[in-house]
Amino acid sequence: MIGWHWLFSELMGIDHDGVNWALSIIGLVVVIRILLIPLFVRQIRSQRKMQLLQPQLRELQKKYKGDRERLQQEMMKLYKDTGTNPFASCLPILLQAPFFFALFRVLDGIAKDNARGAFEQGSALFESAMNAEIFGAKLSESFLTSDDLNTKIIAAVMVVLMVASQFITQRQIMRKNMPKEALEGPFAQQQKILLYVLPLVFAFSGVYFPLGTVLYWLTSNFWTMGQQLYVIRRMPAPGTEAERAHQRRLEEKARRKGVALPTPDAGPEPEEPQGEVVRRQPKKTSRAQRKKK
Repeated sequence: MIGWHWLFSELMGIDHDGVNWALSIIGLVVVIRILLIPLFVRQIRSQRKMQLLQPQLRELQKKYKGDRERLQQEMMKLYKDTGTNPFASCLPILLQAPFFFALFRVLDGIAKDNARGAFEQGSALFESAMNAEIFGAKLSESFLTSDDLNTKIIAAVMVVLMVASQFITQRQIMRKNMPKEALEGPFAQQQKILLYVLPLVFAFSGVYFPLGTVLYWLTSNFWTMGQQLYVIRRMPAPGTEAERAHQRRLEEKARRKGVALPTPDAGPEPEEPQGEVVRRQPKKTSRAQRKKK
């Protein structure tokens, strides 16, 4: 983050130091999320496999309804045989957590004037971070710790945006990129519960976060939203509304290029004649007849 701050200070000057620090936090998110792209790809593949396994999981639940221990064993065996990890979708969030809480500690320490050890370059950089403001609100202050009305308003708006982006990101997966079979059963019910519980958790905890930390999570949510929109549009899951929309786009693109497409009302193509094909031999002719021809 300090490296990004140096870069933006060279480009924009120290007169916009609050903007420099805000852009530094955004730059930190960009670096972390680029490094997490392989895990995101793994997360998408794991989610696809989990969606395809839903019918089999429901069959196991019906078969071992009264035996939870056997049900867990069979589910683990199914995951192992298909190479599916049900916890892979949590990896990106879990690996971001140390950075998120480290940034929280630094910004909270700046606000309490006890984080100078994080800035080895000197106290001037610490003072710069402590006084950094965006829209008149200090990045090191939170909704609850600030007495300034403007800071409270900015913090409230950012927390609402953070919660809304979290909700929309999760909902777009369930509405567009999950087949109907995956939206049924206990696993789907858990997903629906988390759809509403997680935003509420962020809403209640966000008022404690420094603005810089809220900016970090808000930027991460926007990144996730854009990443998922790309995946849903270009690589939709089989049997979903996103796949049907993708197919319609491909058909429209083919029409614009003049590629002939079969129409729905066109009759079936003529079938090849069935049965043994009789090969006819030419009639025998004499040598005199062939010479005459």
